[in-house]
Amino acid sequence: MLLAIHPKNPEPRKVLDVVARLNAGAVIVCPTDTVYAFACSAHQPRAMEAIARLKGTKAHKTDLSLICKDLSQLSIYARAIDTPGFRLMKKALPGPYTFIVPASSEIPRLFKNNKRTVGIRVPDHPIPVAIVEALGHALVVTSVHDNDELMEHTADPELIHDRIGKQVELVIDGGICGMEGSTVIDLTGSEPEVLREGKGVLEGLF
Repeated sequence: MLLAIHPKNPEPRKVLDVVARLNAGAVIVCPTDTVYAFACSAHQPRAMEAIARLKGTKAHKTDLSLICKDLSQLSIYARAIDTPGFRLMKKALPGPYTFIVPASSEIPRLFKNNKRTVGIRVPDHPIPVAIVEALGHALVVTSVHDNDELMEHTADPELIHDRIGKQVELVIDGGICGMEGSTVIDLTGSEPEVLREGKGVLEGLF
């Protein structure tokens, strides 16, 4: 199913329809401020496994991140972020960055593994933020494309639907997205470390 949602003013009725599907265990494709992403509820482990299969891997090996609505929701999923790290996140978010942070005890329970870190995103895009707000907890996401393979179809929801629409319950059409992933910054060490330069600019951030 291809569902058009307004990219700047998401229709509440449509958002609630998406949330009902997520709560029932659906895997969807959702726009972000970087690329389109597979997404599911963080409370649905089978949906996470389904996303891993779509990426051709196992759930515990898949590069999954969490989309939070804002930094206040971060405390549920992360712990022990030092003051400089939190200031950096506050400066960068919402925006096209993924921050690797120490995981709270909630993460092993949700992900069914012993991961001690988790990637956190607060995208500058109304659709995923509206979904997370209505859902009441984080979305688990991973990009539709492979990390080493950026293809044109991953930016166009209609082409995504044509290619993989039968493998997910819903593709949200929020317009054309970009083709550049987020900038990934690791905050688990003594100093922030840039693991991948993406759409998020680094100049003036540190």
